[in-house]
Amino acid sequence: MTPVRLGAVSFLNAAPLVHGLAGDPAFALTADLPSKVADQLHAGTIDVGMIPAIEYARGDYAIVPGIAIGSRGPVRSVNLFLRGKLEHVRRVALDTSSRTSVALARILLRERLGRDPEYVDRPPSLEAMLADADAALVIGDPALYARTDAECLDLGEGWQALTGLPFVFAFWAGRMGVLTAAHVARLQDALRAGLADLPRIAVSYNGHGADRRELNESYLRSNIAYALGPEELAGLAEFYRRAHRQGIIPRIPELRFHGGS
Repeated sequence: MTPVRLGAVSFLNAAPLVHGLAGDPAFALTADLPSKVADQLHAGTIDVGMIPAIEYARGDYAIVPGIAIGSRGPVRSVNLFLRGKLEHVRRVALDTSSRTSVALARILLRERLGRDPEYVDRPPSLEAMLADADAALVIGDPALYARTDAECLDLGEGWQALTGLPFVFAFWAGRMGVLTAAHVARLQDALRAGLADLPRIAVSYNGHGADRRELNESYLRSNIAYALGPEELAGLAEFYRRAHRQGIIPRIPELRFHGGS
């Protein structure tokens, strides 16, 4: 049987999702930045990807049930770093690795500021971004491991304060029919295996070693929520409603799931 081409995200928060898939012949696994994974899925060079949630509204996909990368408050790895006061922000540099977080930043800033600042796309170099803008949106490992004295707005915390709901940043998605029930169960089992082995992931991830073990494990246990249950789906639906209202996406997508779940 031809393996399913699976595109994972190359950040720490995605490591538990694929930790249990090592050597599994059912999947051909690659990893890249979230924006690149979305492009690969849209182009058909992968079958299923851990895509930014906003990209689900830009294609004809179904979601793997029960699995997500989300937060129920502070997420620590999706931050709007500030050069000064939030109310003085006029120009925002946006991490080109991101798409869902870009949409979330736009939603939260319009709510906080009552206006839209100027947005510019930039590679995720915090120092360079803040030299060019009043605020910088940085996601993933560069945000989590940033060494800076800059104040920041945690977007997961900002969303919960605004809506009272969890936020869903990404999930597995692909065209309907590319996954069997066995594939879905295997992805769910892989996450369970990863969550049971967080200490090892925290130590070994990307060669960072024991000097970041406590940070890595605390982040994976306390900041990232991997469930995609009723509250997360309510948060996802609210995100799509707000994104559509601001013209960020052309439609509010119907949530469809592999296996009909």
